[in-house]
Amino acid sequence: MRAGRARAVEFHRRVLQSIEREEARGARTRSESWYWRVLVPRIAVAVAVVAFADLAYQHHEFDKRVQLARDVALLARAQSLPSVEALKNFDAIQRMSQTTTRADVELLALLK
Repeated sequence: MRAGRARAVEFHRRVLQSIEREEARGARTRSESWYWRVLVPRIAVAVAVVAFADLAYQHHEFDKRVQLARDVALLARAQSLPSVEALKNFDAIQRMSQTTTRADVELLALLK
């Protein structure tokens, strides 16, 4: 009877060990599946958002540079140097603008 009882105890011990191994394997599988089901998609979405934001910023910076280049080109074309004839008469033109200002001040004083 002792041999039968020893076999039953051994069988019972093996069954319990098997159950514990299955539970441990299930716990590992659940933790690994959580990683793939939850964490990886979140990381992928975060990477996609950062990449999109970076592309949008680069596009914005490129547009600013293009606009700056257009403005500089427009300014270079629009701003021309005065002619030599105008530079010869610069002193006379400057004196005319000063006398006009003085005359306007005198006129305003008379109107008061």
